Amino acid sequence: MTSDNSGKSRKNVHAFWLFFPAAALLAAMVVPLSVHSVLSGSGWPPGFLGAGHGHELIFGFALALIAGYTLGPQPRRVLVTLFLLWLLARVTWMLAPGSFVAQLLSPAFAILLARYAVPRFQAAKKWRNRMAGPLILVLCLLSLAFWLANSSLTEGLQPMSETRGVMMAAIVGLLMLMTFIGGRLIAPAVAGTLEKRGIPLAARVQPQIEGALLIILPLALVLIVLMFVPFAEPAAGLLLLVSAILIVVRTTRWKLWHCANRPDLLVLALGYLWLAAGAGATSFSLLQGTDPIPSMHLITIGALGTLSASVMLRLAWQRAKKTTPPPWQVVGIAIGMTIAALARFAAGLTPFAKPGLLWLSAASWSCIYFLVAFQLIALFRHSQNHRK
Repeated sequence: MTSDNSGKSRKNVHAFWLFFPAAALLAAMVVPLSVHSVLSGSGWPPGFLGAGHGHELIFGFALALIAGYTLGPQPRRVLVTLFLLWLLARVTWMLAPGSFVAQLLSPAFAILLARYAVPRFQAAKKWRNRMAGPLILVLCLLSLAFWLANSSLTEGLQPMSETRGVMMAAIVGLLMLMTFIGGRLIAPAVAGTLEKRGIPLAARVQPQIEGALLIILPLALVLIVLMFVPFAEPAAGLLLLVSAILIVVRTTRWKLWHCANRPDLLVLALGYLWLAAGAGATSFSLLQGTDPIPSMHLITIGALGTLSASVMLRLAWQRAKKTTPPPWQVVGIAIGMTIAALARFAAGLTPFAKPGLLWLSAASWSCIYFLVAFQLIALFRHSQNHRK
């Protein structure tokens, strides 16, 4: 919760205890409410209609995850300002997404988050080690781009090619960030586990593959933005296909079959492989000239869901009880997110014509995040009681 280096630093609050439970609760509510708003015919809440639910899951949920993961201990005034801005942005977007206040608050939070998060990664000497900052900045700036693209709307949130392109670019941005951070998290954890068993692991971070991914995926993002250019769509598809292959190769070289006693690492690796599945499926859609949105849900549900829930629990258990999460929790995440991702993918381009699959996906996703939120709150209380 706090740093013990000085009396002043003890006033700092660790960002993940605040942003992680809030992010989990937001994720748990957004998806079922977005399905309800359409299938019920009520159109409530209006902020989750159309591209609205995607906006909240990327620029609300994912940016809250980034805040919790990257900010570390912060002065209370900084953390409270960031959190209140994030919370107001979520409430105003949910209730009145077309209002100027709602349109302004979300990018305002994103820019303020970038102000505090991005500089934390600039001290590294190698360019690959500094890439987390620019990747976070790209996602934050895409929130501003969504606002600019959405500013021409006159009737709330209606589908537009401009906002659709921004959302697709943001999903590729998430793919980049998860590929980078996921690799940096999984590689040393697997290496440490194997070393304890006397099994050497030469392929850890794998800088050649990581460097290639950090070149290929930004190019794919640029091509997604330039989708109106004739060659951009198939070129982006080819780059995503190459990235999917590289992610699979990288994961295989971690020798995860030796980690049967660490379900938490296996589930993290499953989330990493969902990145390959999402990138590969999206590449085939782009190469065939079909709508990639169903395939991209393998990234936003399979990969983001599995990795985020696993990482939140992992950090909270380590901080509160200095141990890894119980196997039943991480296995539950793997099963729940697999059901959610496959059900949404099977629903295809007309998901509301298949309400059973859509509700199955929403229910599985939401159950996992409600349970994660409650566990995070319980672990926070335990850490506070332990400190006393």
